[in-house]
Amino acid sequence: MNPEQTFEAYWPRSPRQTGIKPLAGRLETLNGRTIAQVWDYLFKGDKVFEHLEEAIKAQFPAVKFVSWREFGSSHGGDEKENLAEFARKFKELKVDAVISGMAC
Repeated sequence: MNPEQTFEAYWPRSPRQTGIKPLAGRLETLNGRTIAQVWDYLFKGDKVFEHLEEAIKAQFPAVKFVSWREFGSSHGGDEKENLAEFARKFKELKVDAVISGMAC
């Protein structure tokens, strides 16, 4: 092999389809706010959300939660349809923030 020889290489990913967007602003408090729980139905999200609710309510007693059961899985066979509905459901349920749980 000639050490002067070069080869073309291709990046395995496609070019970016969207630019970087700014992050949403943080809420000053969770009291009086509604938090949606979104889960991919893997690992033990049902148990994790129970613990999160308990811990968050201890610090912010006036917080409300919308259960992951309202949304369907964020992964799997119905993923595309469920994800497309999230924004509409968030607006309908007056959701202020989302906790998205997923297994790795």
